[in-house]
Amino acid sequence: MPNLCIVGAMGRMGQNVAMLADTFGFIVTGALEFKGSPAVGKTFCGVAVTDDIDAALKNANVVIEFALPDGIEGRASAYAAHKVPAIIGTTAVSEEGVNALKEAAKTIPVIHAANFSLGVNLLGELLKKASAVLGEEYDAEIVEMHHHNKKDAPSGTALYLAKMVEAGRGVGKEKEIYGRYGNVGARPKGEIAIHSLRGGDVVGDHTVVFAAEGERIEFTHKASSRANFASGALRAAKYLIGKQPGLYTMADVIGLK
Repeated sequence: MPNLCIVGAMGRMGQNVAMLADTFGFIVTGALEFKGSPAVGKTFCGVAVTDDIDAALKNANVVIEFALPDGIEGRASAYAAHKVPAIIGTTAVSEEGVNALKEAAKTIPVIHAANFSLGVNLLGELLKKASAVLGEEYDAEIVEMHHHNKKDAPSGTALYLAKMVEAGRGVGKEKEIYGRYGNVGARPKGEIAIHSLRGGDVVGDHTVVFAAEGERIEFTHKASSRANFASGALRAAKYLIGKQPGLYTMADVIGLK
């Protein structure tokens, strides 16, 4: 059974990954938390939680990270130094962080995904196809809702879905806008609007609307549990073990490429 290190072990996602690890044939041998965390020194899945990344990675065959983006550059370097394949579910990563993951991918296989749900990743591929067929004659609007504790907006998943719409249309991020306020005038052709809602305990709802004269097409994904994200990350971890260095995607994992 391969050894797994969980980074951000005591977060919601870290705990969900831990609960399902055995089901996917993993043994948790490392649990990392931020320096100063009250969890450091406590037992988690039979191992002591640590704030020492080298200790956490010591026996790992793969690492799954769901953590805050601060410090991701150093963590990426550590994964590469230990030659541990990395599954990164951390969102709101800066350009410097993304570049650090790309650098690490020269040494180890890496998957950095905004969402590890199989349904969301299938949805992304469907949106790419739909937007290619429908074109800019159909106005594209994306609405996402999450629990009131979520810190970043728009969600990483909403940005991923926008990226897939853009890929289908053959356009770039410059077409995106985030919400509307005031007398903004008529909607420009080709605009891709993203709207963020926050409230209650919503795990994650995403709807993409294509609207034209006379009809509207809606694609919706609703997550009722974080377990589907955790199972997707563990499935990705199994896929990544033994792979050559490089950047991989969830489309690789579920056979959509």
